[in-house]
Order: sequence, then C-alpha cells, then structure tokens
Amino acid sequence: MVGLRGLERLPIQGELPGELPADRARLLLKALADPIRLEVIEALAGGERCVCDLTSELGLAQSKLSFHLKVLRDAGLLADRHSGRWVYYQLQPEALERLRGWLAALAASCTTPAPPCC
Repeated sequence: MVGLRGLERLPIQGELPGELPADRARLLLKALADPIRLEVIEALAGGERCVCDLTSELGLAQSKLSFHLKVLRDAGLLADRHSGRWVYYQLQPEALERLRGWLAALAASCTTPAPPCC
C-alpha cells in the first residue's frame, strides 16, 4: 500500500518499538503534521469511534474527514473495522510507540559532542 508521496506503508507487526526506519518515521510525521489529522488523533485517543461521531465532533464534511482518515490509515496510525454501513476507527498504539522510540533515540544521540577538528 502506498502512503504519502509514494512511501510504502511498512508492516507494523513483528517490528520492535525502537526499530523504526527513518523513511517510515518521515511518513508518520508527515501524516501527523496536518492540524486536522492531529484533531482526529486526539479524538481517537479515548478509544474507537464511528465516522459519524467524528464528523459531528470535529465539524467536518464526511468527504474531508474520509481523506484525512485515509492518510492516517495508510501511514499505519489507524485501523478500521466495518459494522454494517458504519466504519469505526481506532488508533494503532504500536505505531505511536515506534515513533516515540525513534524520537527518544534521536534525543539520546543529539547530545553527543562533536569530535575534535584536525
């Protein structure tokens, strides 16, 4: 499955939280960079939600919300399930944990002093 700007969606299962390739981290960060998508993430922080609930809570047209949900799902940040004519979305905590681990590794390594110049 293709994510943002042609980056392929990588499988989540089987990878450890700290094992996040840089291209995958960029994909997740791009998906999270939009303010509307951050609102969606925050709305889903309390658990699974139906699209109908999200449209009314966020005040978005269904087509606009669907676009943002697709971007988040393609990035691996959301899972969806169908029940009758309704679609329910849920955050994928594994993806968030892997991104957190990647950011923590960056934070830990950025304090390393530079070697002396020649």
